[in-house]
Amino acid sequence: MRKLIVAALLLTAPIISACNTVEGAGKDVKAAGNAIEKSAEKAKPGN
Repeated sequence: MRKLIVAALLLTAPIISACNTVEGAGKDVKAAGNAIEKSAEKAKPGN
């Protein structure tokens, strides 16, 4: 039983530590989307 708990902890540690990376990537994608949206607004006829 102890080996199973240790194995579970070792397998979940990298997943938990990757949360910051995924959050940062999500923010980057959001910022890129906002930049594209602003460019599209500027390119509309009449602006």
